[in-house]
Amino acid sequence: MALAGTLAAAETAAPVESLDVVARLLKERLGAASVSFLITDFTGGSVVRLGAADSIDTDEPARRITLRGTLYGDVIRTQRPSVEDRGDGGLVRIVAPVTNRGDAIGLLELFLPMAPDAETMREIGETAHVLAYIVIANRSFTDVYQWGRRTTPLSLAAEIQHRLLPASLACEAAQFAVAGALEPADHVGGDTFDYVIDRDTVQLSVTDAMGHDVDAALLATLLVSALRRARRAGADLAEQARQADEAMREHGHQGYVTGQLLRISLIDGSAEFINAGHPWPLRMRDGQVQEITPQIDMPFGFHAPHTYRVQSLDLRPGDRLVMLTDGMLERNASSLDLPGLIVRTGALHPREAARALIAAIVDANDGHLHDDATVMCLDWRGVDQSERDASTGADLADASPPSQTRRTIPAR
Repeated sequence: MALAGTLAAAETAAPVESLDVVARLLKERLGAASVSFLITDFTGGSVVRLGAADSIDTDEPARRITLRGTLYGDVIRTQRPSVEDRGDGGLVRIVAPVTNRGDAIGLLELFLPMAPDAETMREIGETAHVLAYIVIANRSFTDVYQWGRRTTPLSLAAEIQHRLLPASLACEAAQFAVAGALEPADHVGGDTFDYVIDRDTVQLSVTDAMGHDVDAALLATLLVSALRRARRAGADLAEQARQADEAMREHGHQGYVTGQLLRISLIDGSAEFINAGHPWPLRMRDGQVQEITPQIDMPFGFHAPHTYRVQSLDLRPGDRLVMLTDGMLERNASSLDLPGLIVRTGALHPREAARALIAAIVDANDGHLHDDATVMCLDWRGVDQSERDASTGADLADASPPSQTRRTIPAR
């Protein structure tokens, strides 16, 4: 199956129908009995099956399939395709990750009349990779993918909050891998995170607006928009902070936002950092977690005279940096050993580590947070790296042989 042909056929279809084009091509090429795409929800803890376009009923809540303890969860976590052959002459099930630059978009599932050979698995892997591009290209034109990611209705505040997040919650490059996760409180606060890759730098931010519900979401919108505007105009870190602070003081109606801004050079690895009244980040180096304690400046929006200091941050190849909001430090989670958990999840991709950290906080609070919990996890590989690790879903065509499993199939 030619990748160019798959893309061309999908591009000429309507945004939702492009999924049907991929399914039809797999059926014609491989004789698949059925093909479906499962999209990950906002939490990363479940998937929703998107079938044929005419079977998607967006008037009903998306039906959630929990990932924990399932084959689906294993494939997303390991980013390795899996084959389930019962050995009884029946259909063989293949599940492949649909991932782009570390962003686990979902899963491609198909049933074949016989066990696939290496060439068939290569074609399935390539198709899954193409499907990731198709979803990315089409999701700005339709709400179907948004519907699939919402297993519970969003409040207005949560809707605003989610629209502030980057389109992809994880990203890989040769020098680094980064991922963020956010769990809203019962009454949404104003947490956000953001990142961007420029030609010579990667920039990250984590922010927390005061208050709850729509008021906090509007403060977060003001702050994030001011930061992006300054950043896109080519402003350095100090100027980004100054403009964000000015916007808050002029339009924030006495509100304020805490935050951290980080800028890392992809040329020499130097890192600049601003802390605006925000909790200190944690760094894991050589299996040891240490709290980084830079100087703290005023939150954005305070009317007392102040400036923002650009400080250097010691970041070395092999380090993992964890930036968080105070919701990760809730009193109900005081018994949780956060540094220990960072060490225990150290072998996981930042995407899975961030989700694990959030899940631990949610469990410690019995599923009801009093404040938003947000975490960004950055693995710094160094400027000498020139290739991404394909095992995290960058190129499934070159992945190692799929695992064989006889696990129970979740209900369709």
